[in-house]
Amino acid sequence: MSGSPQPTGSPPHTPLRPMWCCRACGGPWPCATARLVLKAEHEHDLIGLAIYLCGQLHEATRDLYRLNPNEAPGPQALFARFVGWTPFRRTIVSPPPD
Repeated sequence: MSGSPQPTGSPPHTPLRPMWCCRACGGPWPCATARLVLKAEHEHDLIGLAIYLCGQLHEATRDLYRLNPNEAPGPQALFARFVGWTPFRRTIVSPPPD
């Protein structure tokens, strides 16, 4: 890939910790632009993208629960925000009935 997928002349869409909001647009990170940039940067390494985002999920969970344990997003919301949007994931299979 040639060059960076990040638009030139604009602030990077990176996380501002410990709140985990986007430095550029203020939305929850990864924002829509950050997701596009991450997909472009990892277009040939989707497993690497998933591993990176799982690490970010871990860090965000720790930070957000330390900031305000009563108001932090739940596990499902955090998973959807950090990992659930990635192009590489398996479908959830329901367990067999008892």
